[in-house]
Amino acid sequence: MATNKIETKEVEKDSKQYIVVQIGNEKYGIDICYVDNIVRMQKITRVPKAQVYFKGIINLRGEIVPVMSIRTKMGLEDDVFTNASRIIILKIEEKGSLGVIVDEVCEVVTLADSEIEKSNVNATHTKDSFISGVGKNGDQLISLLEINAIIDEKDNT
Repeated sequence: MATNKIETKEVEKDSKQYIVVQIGNEKYGIDICYVDNIVRMQKITRVPKAQVYFKGIINLRGEIVPVMSIRTKMGLEDDVFTNASRIIILKIEEKGSLGVIVDEVCEVVTLADSEIEKSNVNATHTKDSFISGVGKNGDQLISLLEINAIIDEKDNT
């Protein structure tokens, strides 16, 4: 009995939690350690001369948060806002807060390292350069987003 408890703790140590979101027809995972908040769609104030993928800024409880479209950054079609659309507020160490628009927040999953296939794709497509690996959760595959590549200022489009 005692050995089972030790093995369980080993698995937990080597696993991470991801928020699974829908963007277009695909499911993506965002490492939960980056997620500060999830808010409903709200009025986004445009900012002149910003990159195409920056939709603008929102006022979140007195804090001004820039909001970007992951769809546009990845070269997909424009966002279509529905009742399920959400803005995920990410906390990035040096850069502060950033909101990213997703079509829907689906669930939170825990993936062990053994359930994650690291991406070794040569990133020729813009979209592929934002994927750090693919997680297997049951029979569904979840592309794991590389948050630092997405928030990088350089324009990949």
